[in-house]
Amino acid sequence: MARRNPWKGALAGMAGGLVASYVMNLFQAGLSKLKSKNETRQDGQGSNEEPATEKAARKISESVLGRTLREEQKGPSGSLVHYAFGTAAGGVYGALAEKMPLARAGFGVLFGSALWFLSDEVAVPMLGLSKGPKQYPFSTHASALASHLVYGAATEAERLGLRAL
Repeated sequence: MARRNPWKGALAGMAGGLVASYVMNLFQAGLSKLKSKNETRQDGQGSNEEPATEKAARKISESVLGRTLREEQKGPSGSLVHYAFGTAAGGVYGALAEKMPLARAGFGVLFGSALWFLSDEVAVPMLGLSKGPKQYPFSTHASALASHLVYGAATEAERLGLRAL
């Protein structure tokens, strides 16, 4: 690996996080095809519940921009939140991976599981973007965890490839 540099690691991690966010979406789409119509959606929300990323986009638009999102803006804005968060989280991971070998444990899987727990299970409910964890079935948590494990491994793969250049 190239000489350790947290700044280069952060940039490689950001690129990794962006790519991994896309890979995570593909994985979630595959999972959702396997689920029956009666189960909860992959994003952890009930089928008639606004996704957490869209709720976050709506809150940001209202509080920061002073604007209400139109219906057709919610999906793209939610995707923007997802990719921005994934990119930022990848940047943090990339910087940490340069200085702390433990951060890279399990080829990014430890990172993915920590991100799942801290974001999906703690921060998102605390911010009012979803119901509490106990209000969702185990399968919802398992699907979300699996998605984040894929995200973590994809982030590490991309980060590692870029740092080898």
